[in-house]
Amino acid sequence: MNITKDTAVTLHYKIADPVTGKPLDSGDVAYLHGGYENIFPKVEAALEGQAAGFAATIDLAVADAFGERDESLVRVIPKSEFPPGVKVGGQLQGPGNDGHMTVFNVVKIKGPEVHLDGNHPLAGKPLRFAATVTEVRAATPEEIAHRHVHGGHGHHH
Repeated sequence: MNITKDTAVTLHYKIADPVTGKPLDSGDVAYLHGGYENIFPKVEAALEGQAAGFAATIDLAVADAFGERDESLVRVIPKSEFPPGVKVGGQLQGPGNDGHMTVFNVVKIKGPEVHLDGNHPLAGKPLRFAATVTEVRAATPEEIAHRHVHGGHGHHH
């Protein structure tokens, strides 16, 4: 089966810095193909019409990956406002600049202050995205209605 709109696609991927080659992330992911914003549009375009076994390496500019860093999403908050046990590397949800819930990463705890960053950790970086298609199947009506793949390496309800 070839990758077309409304197919569930599973990839094994590796993300690296395109300049240094330093690995940044890797794993398996399943996404719903066809403009559902489940994967970078440039990656989706490169996979259109391909089948299981296809491999590609795509260089993504900052704008094609996680976008520019937004320094207004960097916050310093008193440690007293956090539950006990807050640690560097943890995540907290709170209102973002637009009032919607945003995930903030705890990046530093310095004395009575907790430093949070609501940017994706790879925001502001160009990326090299290498992927191998491991499975292609027709998406279920429920997956299409929910706009994402269920189970496996997809979304779990």
